[in-house]
Amino acid sequence: MKICVFGAGAIGGYMGVKLADAGADVSLVARGPHLAAMQANGLRLIEESGETNVQVTASDDPSELGPQDYVIVTLKAHSVPPVVDKMQPLIGPNTTIVSGVNGVPWWYFHKLGGDLEGTRLASVDPGDAQWTGFGPDNVLGCVVYPAAEVIEPGVIKHIEGNRFSLGEPDGSKSERALALSKALSAAGLKAPVRPRIRDEIWVKLWGNLSFNPISALTHATLDVLCTDPGTRAVARGMMVEAQVIAEKLGVKFPIDVDRRIDGGAAVGAHRTSMWQDLDQGRPMEIDALVASVQELGRLTDTPTPTIDTVLALIQLRAKSAGLY
Repeated sequence: MKICVFGAGAIGGYMGVKLADAGADVSLVARGPHLAAMQANGLRLIEESGETNVQVTASDDPSELGPQDYVIVTLKAHSVPPVVDKMQPLIGPNTTIVSGVNGVPWWYFHKLGGDLEGTRLASVDPGDAQWTGFGPDNVLGCVVYPAAEVIEPGVIKHIEGNRFSLGEPDGSKSERALALSKALSAAGLKAPVRPRIRDEIWVKLWGNLSFNPISALTHATLDVLCTDPGTRAVARGMMVEAQVIAEKLGVKFPIDVDRRIDGGAAVGAHRTSMWQDLDQGRPMEIDALVASVQELGRLTDTPTPTIDTVLALIQLRAKSAGLY
């Protein structure tokens, strides 16, 4: 089984080290100083239990790696459409694209059924780049739970979590999903195959939709954002609007809004990824996390006044910083 992790930053690199250390045939696509460090010295992972250093096959040129059985995409959502053409050498007739990307996935309406079956989302897949370049039949959903960071080129620090939930768009327990689950499990990762992957997508999205833009606008860490009465109310309003949309699409939430916010508060003084991107001058995941939910609101005739307001504010904040 050949596995390529495309976008081997913090999460992709963490997965890559675990797979390589378990003896999997894994390659990594990265760039810049991080790639150079991996090529020169291997990839080092720092965990609470100790450190692991592995020699890895890493490149910025997919044509050097050839067709794969699985391509695990761990880029930020806005970074994927521009590189679909570049990824083609990795894709053979039996390649599975594993979409480990935050936000509403581009394949969301593939095999969902109902009136919106086959609908394409401009906010996450402009020009249908992924729909046509990957093909929705080739995709396997993945919800990423671990937290990690690149603390210096070639060195990744694992913070928490080791679960990568997998799921077919049609909810089946396919051979390809079970085979990848087995490979990830052999590497010490949790990789359950879920019959309702969209439910997990929405529970994670609930927090990303609200906590990320509010924190970037206020520079409040999660513990503050989720307990301050004003910002908690804004986050709750966004989540309630999102829940109405999701339930119209058949999603079942295992917890309620207030428990989800309390879970965010329990994380502590955490700076969200969108706030970090703003501070570090990196493009922000606004479309996949927020604009996508607004688009789904329009598709389902659901008013989203709180989401609309926060989206307008974070879009202007990002534009002012030259990041959107």
